[in-house]
Amino acid sequence: MAKIRYNNVDNVSTDKTLKEFRQWREERRRKKKDYTYKVPNHPPQVSYLAGNRLETTITWIGHSTFFLQYEGMNIITDPIWARRLGFEKRIGQPGIPLGEVPPVDLILISHSHYDHLHIASIRKLYRTGTTLVVPVGLKRKMLRKGFANCLEMQWWEELTLGAVKLTFVPTQHWTRRTPFDTNSSHWGGYVLEPADPGKHPKGEGDGAKPKLPPNLYFAGDSGFFPGFKEIGSRFKLHVALMPIGAYEPEWFMNSQHVNPEEAVQAFIDVGAELMIPMHFGTFRLADDTAREALDRMELAREAHGIRAERIRTLGYGETLVVHPEERDSRQ
Repeated sequence: MAKIRYNNVDNVSTDKTLKEFRQWREERRRKKKDYTYKVPNHPPQVSYLAGNRLETTITWIGHSTFFLQYEGMNIITDPIWARRLGFEKRIGQPGIPLGEVPPVDLILISHSHYDHLHIASIRKLYRTGTTLVVPVGLKRKMLRKGFANCLEMQWWEELTLGAVKLTFVPTQHWTRRTPFDTNSSHWGGYVLEPADPGKHPKGEGDGAKPKLPPNLYFAGDSGFFPGFKEIGSRFKLHVALMPIGAYEPEWFMNSQHVNPEEAVQAFIDVGAELMIPMHFGTFRLADDTAREALDRMELAREAHGIRAERIRTLGYGETLVVHPEERDSRQ
C-alpha cells in the first residue's frame, strides 16, 4: 500500500537537490560569523508556574518550545531539551530544566523534524493524563513509541480538550525523519481559544463583556505564504508565537523558513496584537545568528511603524503573564 504524501498549499515545493545542498555547505565554509551574542537566561518562576491554573502565561524554553498555561491547562509546544542536535551543540540552556517542568496536560507537535519532535523529551514530560496532539500521519508512529493518548489533526480541524478549543492551521514546510518517510506526515501550527467563553466572568459596569483569555497562535515552522492572511481572516488573534531564524542562505531556506522581515509581515497578516519571536538562537540550523535575526526584526518593526511594545522578545525561562481583556465572546 502506497504511503500518503502531504503537500503545501498550492503544492509549493521545498525540495532541494544535492547540488544545492553542496553549494550551501561551500558557502558556509567561506562565511565568518560573530556568534558571541547569546540569548539571556532568566531564573524561571517554577514555584509560581507550579501553582498557577488561572492566569495565561507564556514561558520560552528555547527554539520553538514554550511552556504555556491556558484555561487551566499546562501545555508544551514542540518539546526539545536535547543538549545537541546532530553535530550541533545547543547554544543556550533550556529556560526550565526538564525535571522542574510542572505536570503537563497537553503536548502540541507542529511537525516531525527532530528539532520539533524530540522523543526523549516527550518521554520525560508524558504522564497519565497527558494528551499528545500531532499532525495527521504521525499518530501511528507515536502509538508505537508508547504514547497511547495521542490525537492527530488535519488542517482546519478543531477539537476541544478540557476548556481549550484547538485548531490545526496550515504552514508552508515539509518533514522527514528517515530517508524513507519524507512528507509522510503533515505540518502546521495551532490556534488556542477558550472552548466555553460563557464560563468567564464579566467585567465591571453595565453592559460589560466577558473577561476572556487571549487567543494564541503558535506558528510552528513555515516559509512565507498566503495562508497567514487566511488564518488572520478566520480568527481574532491576540498573541502570535512567530519563528524568525534559520533563514540564511535565503535562496536555500526561503520556501521553508521565514526571514525576520517576512516574520513581521506574517504577524501583520494574521492580525495579532502581540508577537513573540522564536526559532532563533538555540541551535545553529542555518547560517544566520541570533543577533542578526533580532536586528533585522527590529528594523522591519520600525519600517512598518509597529509600536515597540507589540513585539516582545523573551529570554530563556522568562515568563510573560497575559491578562484577560473584556471582549465580545462572539469574536
